[in-house]
Amino acid sequence: MSFKELGLSEPILRSLEELKHTEPSEIQQQAIPVILAGKNLMAAAQTGTGKTGSFVLPIIEMLQERAKPYSKNVHALVLTPTRELAAQVRESVYTYGKFTATTSTAVFGGAKIFPQKSKLKKGVDVLVATPGRLLDLVNQKAVKLDQVQILVLDEADHMLDMGFIHDIKKIIGMTPPERQNLLFSATFSPEIKKLAQSLGDELVEISAQSPNTAVTKIKQVIYHVDKGKKNNLLAHMIEDEQWEQALVFSRTKHGCEKISKHLNAAGIQTGTIHGDKTQGARTRALREFKEKDVRILVATDVAARGIDISNLPFVVNFDMPTYPNDYIHRIGRTGRAGQEGTAISLMSVDEHKFLRGIEGLLKIKIDQTSHEAFKPTDKPSSGGGDSRSRNPRGRKPSFSRNKRSSDGKPGGNFSKPGGGGRSGGRPSNSSTGKPGGNKKVGSKAKTRWKKTK
Repeated sequence: MSFKELGLSEPILRSLEELKHTEPSEIQQQAIPVILAGKNLMAAAQTGTGKTGSFVLPIIEMLQERAKPYSKNVHALVLTPTRELAAQVRESVYTYGKFTATTSTAVFGGAKIFPQKSKLKKGVDVLVATPGRLLDLVNQKAVKLDQVQILVLDEADHMLDMGFIHDIKKIIGMTPPERQNLLFSATFSPEIKKLAQSLGDELVEISAQSPNTAVTKIKQVIYHVDKGKKNNLLAHMIEDEQWEQALVFSRTKHGCEKISKHLNAAGIQTGTIHGDKTQGARTRALREFKEKDVRILVATDVAARGIDISNLPFVVNFDMPTYPNDYIHRIGRTGRAGQEGTAISLMSVDEHKFLRGIEGLLKIKIDQTSHEAFKPTDKPSSGGGDSRSRNPRGRKPSFSRNKRSSDGKPGGNFSKPGGGGRSGGRPSNSSTGKPGGNKKVGSKAKTRWKKTK
């Protein structure tokens, strides 16, 4: 099937030809006709399968026939979880709509808000936004959502993981009830299905491949290694196997910088992307990686959403992802558009529990091995399981979980003022009689809060 057979017009076909996109991907073949027919859609699509084009192309096609939006209004709204993904989607709108009159912009946090407000003054056909920045702009009356005709939730699973559900519901409430809804997700969790069903009726559900599966052309392998030897093993593999490029995932911002420092010290050009970086620094690091000025890019999960590198040969999980869905997104940065790729995970003894979740989601067993020069020696902690789950500090966590009780409101983990037990009465320093501060469990400090109303 060709793009022309999908119902796309000549200006869009010209841009596709210029980009050397000759045949639509599986998700594009399924999604484009549904969207052009004006139907609501829930699509399961892995990163690297042509997902962005599957909604951007038909949106541009439909907007060509519609009047331009009024000042501060938008006709199509695309919500994304991260700045990088927002910038990537907006770039796709610009590229695919090169020979049309489609206007677009992207708004996200980490960048100055005034230039974004300026671009919205005349109204745009397509607005790509992260939820937080969009709400800021709405509150400042810089954009109106009451004329939105098409709403897209891109990487909806990750937006839910990041806690955007309340912001998303607020935004949906600002749009007209009669609109076309498009939801794209790498996985179909019960929460995603519930969100999709709340968007509209007669939802068409499609999947480019079996939900919750990794791209089949990606070779996956896990290396057992001690936590303290991960840096050395990574540097060794990069140099010994002469990796041209690799995207490395760290669980934390501090970890990104630590890995980068080690690799740069070993003579391997390395850049970083994480939440503490300014948007300018993140954009510069990504550009240098794409242009191969740096060999390795180290990123956190949040920052790496939207990173689209053609023919990226290696993805490395320096830290095993806490959530199985993140594993799918991480390794999907390689093996894009049908290309082959390799996903390597460095797993220390304390990370085995994460592997169980990943294999359970994928319903496969991932190959495991170890490097001859870096065989692990660390042993699991004794005591029959993960000691952290047994709460060795007794009752202390119950206090730390209820920090709100210090504001004078009744707290579920403290006895009521004036009650019996250790907390009845007034708190006093046992030696001075003065009001006491932090007391150990079992002290005879008494509370005086009952008298302060």
